[in-house]
Amino acid sequence: MNSVFETLIVTLSPPFAYITLNRPEVKNAMNAQMVLDLIAAFEALRENRDVRAVVLSGAGGTFCAGGDIKELAAALQGGEVDAMQDASTLDRLLRLVNEAPQVVIARVEGAAMGGGFGLVCVSDIAIAGTEARMGLPEVRLGLVPALISPYVIQRLGLTRARELMLTGRRFDGAAAAAYGIVQEAVPTESLETRINAILDDIRQCSPAALAACKRLIFAVMDNPPGETLAYRANLLAELRRSEEGLEGMMAFAQKRKPRWAKER
Repeated sequence: MNSVFETLIVTLSPPFAYITLNRPEVKNAMNAQMVLDLIAAFEALRENRDVRAVVLSGAGGTFCAGGDIKELAAALQGGEVDAMQDASTLDRLLRLVNEAPQVVIARVEGAAMGGGFGLVCVSDIAIAGTEARMGLPEVRLGLVPALISPYVIQRLGLTRARELMLTGRRFDGAAAAAYGIVQEAVPTESLETRINAILDDIRQCSPAALAACKRLIFAVMDNPPGETLAYRANLLAELRRSEEGLEGMMAFAQKRKPRWAKER
């Protein structure tokens, strides 16, 4: 089943979904419509347990060149910008992607700047082409990466985030891997193979356990262990009693694959 939005192409092929940013004529710059389309796509997938992973990529060999500066400038000239509304909408998108119950995989080639860089930072797994170009150029435009800053700092750590946010310098995919922004950098022609290998791993994972694991990560991330012990213990007990938990343990004992494990 395929769905086409104004600025996206969404393809459902359970157990995966593929979301392609589709404004190649402007290097997939993120305009207001793309933000709304992405929100709609991720909201539609939120309760879909047939989908275990979402692959996010860009059409035309570019991930996302950042925000659509021309659209913003035109709106400013026309006095049409509601700063708080725009900020709230983009933050909603970033939180939806960050906390999606599925594994979100960013396939990064070409440019990933500004807001596109923010999408990389809220993905679970990011694989970049070694020649991809990334950066936070806002300070060179007289702006700051205000809305994506919490996710950038969380992904990079304070020391590296300070340097990249305050210089606006660009760097390639290999450097992004060294900085911990992406998990791996591979030659661009190997991106598809590497993404498929990751998807093959996810085929072996329980849909319910993946969603629970995403919740677990955010529940424990910024809280002392003592405050989350009850949550962690109850979650494990619940999964042990669940249909998928029982099936997984039985399959292990019987030396077979669980029923959710699918071949490509």
